[in-house]
Amino acid sequence: MNRLVIVGASGHGKVVADIARLNGYSDIVFLDNNTEIKECLGYSVIGPDSIIPEIEGNLFIAVGNADVRKALMDKHNDREFPILVHPSAVVSESARIGVGTVIMAGSVINPDTSIGKGCIINTCSSVDHDCNIGNYCHISVGSHLCGTVTVDENVWIGAGATVVNNINICRNVMVGAGAVVLRNIEMPGTYIGVPAHLK
Repeated sequence: MNRLVIVGASGHGKVVADIARLNGYSDIVFLDNNTEIKECLGYSVIGPDSIIPEIEGNLFIAVGNADVRKALMDKHNDREFPILVHPSAVVSESARIGVGTVIMAGSVINPDTSIGKGCIINTCSSVDHDCNIGNYCHISVGSHLCGTVTVDENVWIGAGATVVNNINICRNVMVGAGAVVLRNIEMPGTYIGVPAHLK
């Protein structure tokens, strides 16, 4: 199947569409619940996400909100969700990547790393050896996970943040832009600063 149906006609959707094209998709359409949006990156927006069952093709949820990504992927778990990797990304052969995950330009995924489904590994971020990233996580632009970091489900690592070696982060955490995580995070919440602390 060479058609890709992308849910979310936003900036993130544009990046996903561009990577999809570089991955060989020639037939790309968007769905978006904002009826005023008619096109995205030159591709047609053909309706809201409620028409997913009526539209043939592989499905990709290009929505930044992790809860929305999870809900739509769970609801349509009979569909095929591709893994999209930008050609300039460096991904180790031993890395394991879940369905519906996008690896953006300039990212590096090192050996024996596991990345869950529905994740966003954003532009020029790095995930070093033996990391374990749960489902529906977002590793933002220019952020870095050092070796043997474990990140539970629904974690957002902000732009330019750093997580040092051997750190565990529980689920439902947001690490602010530029923060440096030096200790395990065991309580959900937003962590900011250097060193990172609960806001």
